[in-house]
Amino acid sequence: MSRLISSELDRFVTALWLETGLSDNTCQAYRRDVQGLDRWLSEQRKSDALAASESDIQAYLGARLAEGSSHRSISRLLSSLRSFYQYLVREGDIPADPTQHLERPKPSRPLPKSLSEAEVDRLLAAPDTAVAVEHRDLAMLEVLYACGLRVSELVDLTLPQLSLNQGVVRVLGKGGKERLVPLGEAAIDTVSDYIRSSRHDLLGGKQSDVLFPSTRGTRMTRQTFWYRIKIYAQRASIEASLSPHTLRHAFATHLINHGADLRVVQMLLGHSDLTTTQIYTHVARSRMQALHEKHHPRDREQGCLTSTACSSSTSRCRK
Repeated sequence: MSRLISSELDRFVTALWLETGLSDNTCQAYRRDVQGLDRWLSEQRKSDALAASESDIQAYLGARLAEGSSHRSISRLLSSLRSFYQYLVREGDIPADPTQHLERPKPSRPLPKSLSEAEVDRLLAAPDTAVAVEHRDLAMLEVLYACGLRVSELVDLTLPQLSLNQGVVRVLGKGGKERLVPLGEAAIDTVSDYIRSSRHDLLGGKQSDVLFPSTRGTRMTRQTFWYRIKIYAQRASIEASLSPHTLRHAFATHLINHGADLRVVQMLLGHSDLTTTQIYTHVARSRMQALHEKHHPRDREQGCLTSTACSSSTSRCRK
């Protein structure tokens, strides 16, 4: 690092401490960020930090991101560099801030945790229906997986919202929006059996419209249901971290994996924006691979469409 850069950096850190009252550790972190840029520019045989252009800084941030730095770290780094260059502009040392048009990287949206179909089967097999509480829990799990409800929507369900004859449930979602969601045969059978028997035991003679009451005959909390799910996950030897939302994610990903239209899944989930639903398409890789093998002309040349055996993960060629 040149004496000029070192001198400017000393002045910047001092001004930072005087003007903002930041701790010495934070001020030194700003120093290291600028030093890192200056060192990288030197390695690239480019100018020093004082003469860095917007493209130089953008390239440096890209290199750091490629090396594995998180979006959060890159945002903090850009903030440090921007403070340094804004200081230089104020002092008249440079004509313009090279970071002024650079935007902080947007963090990638985390993929939702989901379960495989085999794991869902094990989870649904865990409750003991001879026990009233567990019979209720199985009915809740079946509805959650069959309908993809939010947990708040599930625990708020009342008997009038349920139509077993028509096989649908009327859900009151975010913003007071209503939607009709099909239940499916497995959920209908389990809920019907639960209503005829275990629900009466849980209510203990009390009158209530709550579909899935607690042992006190009142509406169950989301936290209680989360606790109950963890019990069954342990029984089913599911090691993945679970939350009540996990089955909602499984509902969406399994539908898409089996060819459901994205807009249909959007309506079933109650998403107002299709982009929210699109995150679930990551789990459709196995289906996409099978479709590629079925329709791509290069796969046709390999005889995938005409052979009885297929090298795909599905073990069978889809004709």
